[in-house]
Amino acid sequence: MDETLEKKADVAQVSEIEITSTSSADETSCSPAFEIDTEKILEFVLDKVRYVSTEEALQILVHAQDYHADDYNFPIDTMDKIDKLVSLSAGGKEGTDEFYDIEMRIEATLMKYYSPYPEVRAVVSPIDDPSAYVETPRAYFIGLFWSAVGSYICELFQPRQPSITLPATVLQLLVYPSGLLLARVLPNWSCTVRGHNISLNPGPWTYKEQMFTTIMVNTGGRFSNLINHVLIISLPVFFDQSWGLQFGFMLLMNISTEFFGFGMAGVLRRWVVWNPKAVWPTIMPTLAINKALMLPESKIAINGWTITRYRLLFLCMAVSFVYFFLPNFLFKALSTFNWMTWIAPQNKNLAIVTGSKLGLGFNPITTFDWNVINYTSPLVKPFFATLNLYAGALGSGLLILALYYKNYKYSAYLPINSANTFANDGHQYNVSRVSTGSVLNRANYENYSPPYLSIGNLIRQGSAFAQYTLSFVFVLLTDWKLLVDTFAGIYRGLFRKREKSQVSEYSDPMNKLISVYEEVPDWWYFTIIIVCFLMGVIAFEVYPVNVPVWIIPTILAISMAMLVPGAIVYAVSGYQLVLNDFMALLGGYLIPGNGIGTLMCRFYGWNMDVQAETFVSDLKLGHYAKIPPRAVFRGQMVATTLHLFVTIGSIKTIVATMPGLCTSAQESKFTCPTENGMFTSATMFGTIGPDRVFNTLYPGLVYCFLVGFLVAVLTWYGRRRFPNILRYVHPLIIMAGFSVWGQTYNLSYYTPGLIAAFFFMYIIKRRYIAWWTKYNYVLTSGLTAGTAFSAIVIFGAINYTQTEVVWWGNTVSSAGVDGTQTALLEVPEDGYFGLPIGEFA
Repeated sequence: MDETLEKKADVAQVSEIEITSTSSADETSCSPAFEIDTEKILEFVLDKVRYVSTEEALQILVHAQDYHADDYNFPIDTMDKIDKLVSLSAGGKEGTDEFYDIEMRIEATLMKYYSPYPEVRAVVSPIDDPSAYVETPRAYFIGLFWSAVGSYICELFQPRQPSITLPATVLQLLVYPSGLLLARVLPNWSCTVRGHNISLNPGPWTYKEQMFTTIMVNTGGRFSNLINHVLIISLPVFFDQSWGLQFGFMLLMNISTEFFGFGMAGVLRRWVVWNPKAVWPTIMPTLAINKALMLPESKIAINGWTITRYRLLFLCMAVSFVYFFLPNFLFKALSTFNWMTWIAPQNKNLAIVTGSKLGLGFNPITTFDWNVINYTSPLVKPFFATLNLYAGALGSGLLILALYYKNYKYSAYLPINSANTFANDGHQYNVSRVSTGSVLNRANYENYSPPYLSIGNLIRQGSAFAQYTLSFVFVLLTDWKLLVDTFAGIYRGLFRKREKSQVSEYSDPMNKLISVYEEVPDWWYFTIIIVCFLMGVIAFEVYPVNVPVWIIPTILAISMAMLVPGAIVYAVSGYQLVLNDFMALLGGYLIPGNGIGTLMCRFYGWNMDVQAETFVSDLKLGHYAKIPPRAVFRGQMVATTLHLFVTIGSIKTIVATMPGLCTSAQESKFTCPTENGMFTSATMFGTIGPDRVFNTLYPGLVYCFLVGFLVAVLTWYGRRRFPNILRYVHPLIIMAGFSVWGQTYNLSYYTPGLIAAFFFMYIIKRRYIAWWTKYNYVLTSGLTAGTAFSAIVIFGAINYTQTEVVWWGNTVSSAGVDGTQTALLEVPEDGYFGLPIGEFA
């Protein structure tokens, strides 16, 4: 048997485990005592194979057939192999063919001791070293420093068009040399605190320190959703309420919403952290970068490639850094490659159908810019998810064309795919003509116009409403057992004392590894939730918000009901459901005629969900990296606390130093496009009210809630009747494809992603799994990081100084009709279209 196992030393090719070894000492900066190299992983798996009997292997595979039957991320090739092996075993094949016996044991070993998902095996180790350093003073210092830098820059430039950010991948790459530097220069001072020895410089910078610090900068190095609302409340160009900029109000509301999301992340752990099916494809590049940085390996040929991950990462960064100047500065037509409109630049119909700016983007080749190709993260998200989303976008695009050319609801008088709201004269809606502050002036409204939406925006609104009932009902039907078991686990965690970690209730390998560490008690998270609720109540009572306090528990209850299905979908597919529009609509019904009240509903509902999903994704990151859960808790708490104060300071700087902030005349381009859109939405749903907007103009939108319910039930029933045919059909992601319209995005941002996903996530992953396992996430991480660095340089050195290269390649994309906001039909001679004046009050 041992000889047979040795002959299968290419098990990496058969079972998606790569064979690589640690590089020489001059290529690595990590302590071998603390790191697990891939050669040890191979030895670990082969050793486990020897001790898994054929009978046990068969039991494991039979269980996998049932457990992963409806698992979107479980590889279909692996399931086919398992079906074949189980079938052969049932027919008495075992014992007669040693090859099939070993195949069965290898697959069973991967299930029991590693992971059934090649995405996870590509970046995660099945071995842990609990003695590795994690919460060192240098890790906290680096994490806090780059969190402060990242959040300040992101918040400072968020209102700018275009904005500039320090993505998590960039911050992650900055953490690495910082750790190496401190490991070299810090003295080895130490002290004892409560029996624990704390060293200022315990030795080489470790993988777990790198991951712990990465979690901190992911948490703290971003902008806060609160600031959007503060600007809208406080600036004269919006609601002109100066109390919105007071330090106390911003601090209370920041704590209330961000830490409420933090508390809800703890509640979500059972669904999307401990649940093995919650793969979280969006965090794989983060793990891949740190693996490439911290664990370089020697040159072993895989499908003819011998380059190490470490070198490929920096090679891709260098190439993308240089190349990005071409489509974004020297030859911009390569980025917006609307070549079909160049044939007849003034042809309106051609621009509407194929255009990348005005139109819907029906174009097979739309870009040569990685920033556009990577808009849908095609090398990260599962191919089934990308395909489902594109199917929804394509189908809804055809529907939009049909409705537009039929002039449905006067849409042909407007641009086909605009996020703006329009008056009946075809111009952008002027909310100041119908309101004083946030209060509707009914007489002015009757003499002006109702707000009209583009057909793309109308489809997006309808799909958003359908998503709410669809997500809730579909997840309830498909995951009801998981929901019941999870709520039972929450009850046990709160009201029953347990001697062991609740994570140990889950039998998969990753949970077994993390169960040796102390878990964060549920009551810690629930205490945070209660405190955050009280902070919100204080803010509403102390400051003149003019919103009843009962709105907070109402919105939070609805948000929490939607958060669970949303987080499950996000964890499985990588696509995040957005409650933005729904919360604004709900606020309009709950507090009619109150624009600021609508804004507060959006603030609590949307912000809490986004924060919770951000925090819980980092919990899964720590779970995969085997970072002690209480260390992750402390790191997130500290980073978030710093983030609150830094973002407040950043917004104070913007308001104090940017004259004309959020106006079109702002010299430095701080025009606040997001804030203007949110103000328009708050005025529509709050000041004017959803009754006037929808019941008079678009009554069909209310039936979208029923559509979502019916689609959920029909899809659930169809998957039970035809499981093989509908296995990879995900109605929520398809419906999310309907939401890509009504903004500046169209198929031109999704078609290149589909092509890239088909090549890398389907063809390469199926045919060259060893190559894909080793290089895929490193490739996308390197290209993305290089593009981000290049964008920062282009902004700082070129855009800020208004340097331009004027030639055909930089002007052709916007020279024709596609570069305008043209409608199919002209406004009638009497000066308006739509409902007659006096019939829309």
